Amino acid sequence: MKRLPLHYAARNIGRSPLRLMLTAGGGALVVFLVVSAMASVRALDRGVRASGTPGNVMLLGAGSEESVERSEIPASAPGVLSASIQGIRTLGGAPFVSPELHVPLPLRRADEPAPVGNARDLALVRGVEPSAFLVHPQARLAVGRLPQGGRDEALVGRSLGARLRIDNRDIAADDSLLPTILIDERPHRVTGIIDAPGVAIDGEAWMPIADLLVLTKRQTISVAVISLDGADIGDLEVFAARRSDLEIAAIDEMSYYAQLAKFFRPVQVLIGVSALVVALGAMLGGLNALDAAFASRSREIAMLQVLGFSRWAVIFSLVQESILTVAAGALPALVVASFLLDGAGVRFSMGVFSLSVDATCVASGLGAGLLLGIVGSLPPTIRCLRTSIPTALKSDLV
Repeated sequence: MKRLPLHYAARNIGRSPLRLMLTAGGGALVVFLVVSAMASVRALDRGVRASGTPGNVMLLGAGSEESVERSEIPASAPGVLSASIQGIRTLGGAPFVSPELHVPLPLRRADEPAPVGNARDLALVRGVEPSAFLVHPQARLAVGRLPQGGRDEALVGRSLGARLRIDNRDIAADDSLLPTILIDERPHRVTGIIDAPGVAIDGEAWMPIADLLVLTKRQTISVAVISLDGADIGDLEVFAARRSDLEIAAIDEMSYYAQLAKFFRPVQVLIGVSALVVALGAMLGGLNALDAAFASRSREIAMLQVLGFSRWAVIFSLVQESILTVAAGALPALVVASFLLDGAGVRFSMGVFSLSVDATCVASGLGAGLLLGIVGSLPPTIRCLRTSIPTALKSDLV
């Protein structure tokens, strides 16, 4: 089959700058929306799943295995467990057992105005002991020091700190210069920043568990996280069954966060559908521009057939031209998306997730642009080819 050279399609792109701008702009918008939606969906899924640690087991309240925020167990349960179970990981004699209290609370900067009405910015506040860093290796203290009990001090995750406009430079050696946040309208000084990239901890605030118990007026904790070394989850299930007075249940941490990821699946679908609806609007605009561009070239298409080029060769050339036109907008859109979205924090419910424009997101954007270029060019091209050559040559359209 005799084909038209590629430079013919490339040269035709610049014949109408206005149409090029409209078509490339539509392609750029479609690609940007697809990349942003894919980055959001993957960040949510990755942030939830990566929050679990292999080998960790969670002790939750019986009947609350699906939500750590609703769970309640006795504060004595972690100590009883440590004394009863062999095979818990230790370091220097310290067991890897972390009693924790998870509570969503209003949180804002002290110098920000109070919210109006019921509009409150909630964040997940986690009451912990220093052993929390043992069972959560994803988290590390990047700067500052641990908060001391009874002094109204807290740590913030890197993503939460970005939302509160707190970074490494704000963490001073002098306690009087530390930034202040309001947790449930009570001032707390931020003594350090936690780095936990890509996981839910990055959007949380941590404070001594005893202080959070006082703040929330609770006597029970939410969960105990245990790292095993020799024991298995069956040992903890037997312990939970024997100590029915504690009303606890053992669940693998990886399984818990996998179930949580399934719970958020409808939200991910909603994000994708919303982006798809907007992208379809932009795609229709691009299709209209392509349709107008090709419909006005009936005489040119007929002349190409007179010169001996087959219909398939003409279709192939126009598809090439359409793909090149869309690519003129798609490639800059990928660059813009990488600069604007990569590393950006997106608030979701009580957490903050960091977006990452990875290879999958880029491939999705390129695939959407390629699909737009192919689908957008075929209908007007086929319609032009249906017109008989004599009729097309007599057409006044140019």
